[in-house]
Amino acid sequence: MRKAILLTNGLYDTENAKTAHGLVRESNRYKIVGVIDHVFAGKDAGGLLDGQHRNIPVFATVTEAMVANPEVCVVGVATSGGIFPGTLLNEVKEAIELKLDIINGLHDHLNERPEIKALAEKNNVELIDIRRPKKLHELHFWTGKIFDVKTPVVAVIGTDCALGKRTTTRFVMNACNNAGMNTQMIYTGQTGWLQGGKYGFIFDSTLNDFVSGELEHAILTCHEETHPDIIFIEGQSALRNPTGPCGSELLISGNAKHVILVTAPKRKYYEHEPAWGEIPSLASEIELIKQFGSTVIAIAINTEHCSDEEAFMFQKEYEKQFGIPVMLPLQEGCEKIVPVIKKL
Repeated sequence: MRKAILLTNGLYDTENAKTAHGLVRESNRYKIVGVIDHVFAGKDAGGLLDGQHRNIPVFATVTEAMVANPEVCVVGVATSGGIFPGTLLNEVKEAIELKLDIINGLHDHLNERPEIKALAEKNNVELIDIRRPKKLHELHFWTGKIFDVKTPVVAVIGTDCALGKRTTTRFVMNACNNAGMNTQMIYTGQTGWLQGGKYGFIFDSTLNDFVSGELEHAILTCHEETHPDIIFIEGQSALRNPTGPCGSELLISGNAKHVILVTAPKRKYYEHEPAWGEIPSLASEIELIKQFGSTVIAIAINTEHCSDEEAFMFQKEYEKQFGIPVMLPLQEGCEKIVPVIKKL
């Protein structure tokens, strides 16, 4: 794996840095050797994230990070609208001048910026915009062959954005694999690809007519090549988030009859914005999923703004209310769902 540094531009402790957070936790495509964030320079990226020291230092500048001998620089933020925040573009230029290839997961494509492209050519650096839409001939239309797949498909859906759906998916998948199962993940976002995902597509850079087909194609290819016991699909946004409702495609076009539902008990409004509306009750979300013909088999709690005591209180309350396993992925891991997955 090539050595990589991550750019977060002062946002490392926010939800906008979820790409960096995912790569700090786990990456099978790059070896993460540092994070560039002037606000948290001198600290360990793992310690800042979840208290687990991972020997990934935070540097103030790209130049300072060159002591770690990086080969690649990854844009580690995922902002609303996919635009470059603050002075992050200046850090990209600095990295290019230091001969580092740039991996960009934002909608704001570097190859479409003449100044950046010229600088990259001058320094013989590759610009990789992973959120570029596929060419028309590369896309797949939905066929219905998904109904021939007998392997259970489990969608990991959230009640809102930025709740840890991808992280929960990987935690559950790893727990099941450690228990002797062959489980695979369909990624649907840029971070899933960055972490080394082999099967999937980037949902929000796919022409709408082909979203269902790309999802089906990823599942069919994964099924044919790996013969898995279970296929997990990483969810995006939420069924009722007005800024980008999403999830029904996984249940209908992906034929996911089982759902792990991720929620944050203390989050009242969609993406914390009162103007976007209150998040409906967990019970109503479970009922809505049932109307799509799928069943919620477990709940995962994002414990933002919760003390440990509150987290375990919510866990106990939900298990009593819904009669299904309730996971605290960061506090306890996801091993408790393994018996449920085995039964599928």
